[in-house]
Amino acid sequence: MVTFKQGRYSGYLRPISYAIDLSIINGLALSYFFPVVNPLLYMSLVSCTWVILSLYSNFYEVYRFTREVTIMSLLLKQALLFTLIVFAYFGFRHNLNIKTSIVLSYIGSVFLLIAMAKFAVFYLLQRYRASFGGNVRNTVIIGRNRQTNALETFFKNNPEYGYSLKKVFNLKDKTQGALEDCLRFIKEKKIDEIYCSITELSNNQILQVVSFADNNLKILKFLPDNKEIYSKKLKYEYYDFIPILSLRSIPLQEDVNQFFKRLFDIVFSVCIIVFVLSWLTPILAIIIKLESKGPVFFKQSRNGFNYKEFQCYKFRSMTPNSDANLYQATKGDLRVTKVGKFIRKTSIDELPQFYNVFFGDMSVVGPRPHMVSHTHMYAKRIDKFMVRHFVKPGITGLAQVSGFRGEVETDKDIINRVKYDIFYIENWSILLDIKIIFQTLLNSIKGEEKAY
Repeated sequence: MVTFKQGRYSGYLRPISYAIDLSIINGLALSYFFPVVNPLLYMSLVSCTWVILSLYSNFYEVYRFTREVTIMSLLLKQALLFTLIVFAYFGFRHNLNIKTSIVLSYIGSVFLLIAMAKFAVFYLLQRYRASFGGNVRNTVIIGRNRQTNALETFFKNNPEYGYSLKKVFNLKDKTQGALEDCLRFIKEKKIDEIYCSITELSNNQILQVVSFADNNLKILKFLPDNKEIYSKKLKYEYYDFIPILSLRSIPLQEDVNQFFKRLFDIVFSVCIIVFVLSWLTPILAIIIKLESKGPVFFKQSRNGFNYKEFQCYKFRSMTPNSDANLYQATKGDLRVTKVGKFIRKTSIDELPQFYNVFFGDMSVVGPRPHMVSHTHMYAKRIDKFMVRHFVKPGITGLAQVSGFRGEVETDKDIINRVKYDIFYIENWSILLDIKIIFQTLLNSIKGEEKAY
């Protein structure tokens, strides 16, 4: 699963880096070992191993603020692990009689070229940001003190990092109006990242900035006074020698977690598409068409990851009507057909969303997406509602299996839904996904009170 942020290209860079490195590894293998070694077997095993090693060693966790010495340490660690894997392969296939000197020459050539490619991309991106102003993140700093002055100097003296500092706000008087002007500026100038000095804001102001960032999908980072503020829930990085704290740690922003969740989504969705939808779709299509005129599938615009709109698919369970994109189904809704009642009660109407999962718009498990009109409404009324869009929406979710699915009758329903969604986002694991899927199946078999 590749992560894309507004105005950034990191979602493209890592797949390109993987492709370059795997091309080097496999191209040199053909040069050194062909035709003695079976190329298909070697390339398959080594490529898969390389990807897994890279995910666990964070080999591609190179950011705009990463220092060259860190890249060198990553290269050395990856070289050691790769050496062990290659020697393990030829140790197992000892009958090939490949000389140790040839294997070492191959490994040395691989990492010489990979190092050259890695540093080339790193420096080219820096030159691109410094000379052409590309791949830039607009930032503001809230608070004026020694730490923020150092960060301001860092941003201005290092254009190659791609941070465009738009303004530094001095909130010495800590008045409400000054902070509101700051937040208004952030919205109007489309700021990507907010950097706050903890000591320059009151507790109420910090809470207000946190709420604003959550509800407007802004990245929020803090500058601490000292390291005593660090905790397990906070992620800290260094811009040069300046410590920066990230407030919310989201497991699905880690490459290894993205990889396994996306792999799980693809495998699970393919199984449903091949073994269930392949035969169920024609049967339901006939029944739906016989009962009422209209298409078999119903599609609706919904907001997904990073607030991006996508077309969400379902089996049509209502007679065609102009209110389908405005109003949720309610108990005893006359728009729902007879077959529609059954497929909604058993959640069969949601099955076409596995196509959304396969194509990457959704995940099997995640916060349920809402109609665009409802998303706009709740974003204004419900605090932290927008946090749900930091990850892909799901066919099912923790909120749904916890009793908060279906019609939103009061604000309490959506507030509780948001609480469960945020808990899921901050505590994600594959085991949690599997647990939610099993609970969803059980609920579908038993039938749910609000499944209408």
